[in-house]
Amino acid sequence: MVNMNDYLEQAVEILAQLVHFDTTSHKTNLPLISYIEEILKDAAVPYSLVPNDEGDKASLFATIGPSGPLGIGLSGHTDVVPVEGQEWHTDPFTLTQKGDQLFGRGTTDMKGFLACMLAAIPAFKAAPLQQPIYLIFSYDEEIGCTGVRPLVNQLGKDLPMPSLVLVGEPSNCQVVEAHKSITSYVTRIIGHEAHSSLLHQGVSAIEIAAKLINHLTDAQQQLKSTQNDARFDPAYSTVHVGRIDGGTARNIVAKDCEFLWEVRALPDFDGTEISQTMMAYAKKDLLAGMKSISPATDIVTEQITSVPGLASSASAVSLGMKLANQNESFVVSYGTEAGLFEDQGAASVICGPGSIEQAHKPNEFIDRAELVKCLSILGRVADHQSS
Repeated sequence: MVNMNDYLEQAVEILAQLVHFDTTSHKTNLPLISYIEEILKDAAVPYSLVPNDEGDKASLFATIGPSGPLGIGLSGHTDVVPVEGQEWHTDPFTLTQKGDQLFGRGTTDMKGFLACMLAAIPAFKAAPLQQPIYLIFSYDEEIGCTGVRPLVNQLGKDLPMPSLVLVGEPSNCQVVEAHKSITSYVTRIIGHEAHSSLLHQGVSAIEIAAKLINHLTDAQQQLKSTQNDARFDPAYSTVHVGRIDGGTARNIVAKDCEFLWEVRALPDFDGTEISQTMMAYAKKDLLAGMKSISPATDIVTEQITSVPGLASSASAVSLGMKLANQNESFVVSYGTEAGLFEDQGAASVICGPGSIEQAHKPNEFIDRAELVKCLSILGRVADHQSS
């Protein structure tokens, strides 16, 4: 078996470099990608870039070992969530060690996994690989898993199709076989302004929004009472309104209002049904009354993002557990890029270092022991691909 203990300090050094790059999703990730490119060039590892249309971001796909039909992909995103408004005790873009904990933005989500991937390159190169190992780096996962899609669309075409993809989202290095889908929306209401003393002459966009939100609340209660997949916490699909904006002043009937909302659906439930039933309710019970006062009034719902759920195949789960040296798999309620790989034909499971409890929070950290576990898994990947 490949001994990965010698690669821990290199992983920590690489993690320090990765954390230093501020790859908050609204910023470019190209400096970080250039750093990865230099590591790959030094190791003589071939790779391809998949840039975005604007040219300010890119995904990267690298191949180690011979070509073959049974390649294993290791996939992680390079972007991180913002730190603004959070109370950090250290510089979020400087890796800071306190005991065995390594603090910095992205240490858990998910630059710790990227660091292990890169640190393991010498071990992968030294192994007598019979089938390839792919290193996959994406962007804009945090804003709807948008960046990886152009790369995923090239699998089996310009890029080789992995037989299994390990998506290294933080799972305490436990194998995750399923997660919920995420579909997010913005609903905009166009009302009709009037002085609040002449309420009957106006259409309050805020009032209409409140009725629609109440409808979504009822839908959530219905899901809670009819769905029960005990693997998940919570055990049902969820509907959540996260933000609402509207109105001009206390004494003006609001002309405009919009709210942002999402559905996190169990893998076997079509979350778009919630939007469809809400709009059917709007057309049946609300719009006619609104337009009787002003034909210009309207209700429009736009889908912002859609991240498919994950339901891994039995063979993928079996191989994932073998690589992780585990006898049990789990499910999570958060979304990942794994469902996109699965839908394209690359069987996927989630298995990565760190705890989701640390993700997106101030003073995010990863424990060195998690990096040790991750490197051990990558050693077993090398062993499996050499057998």
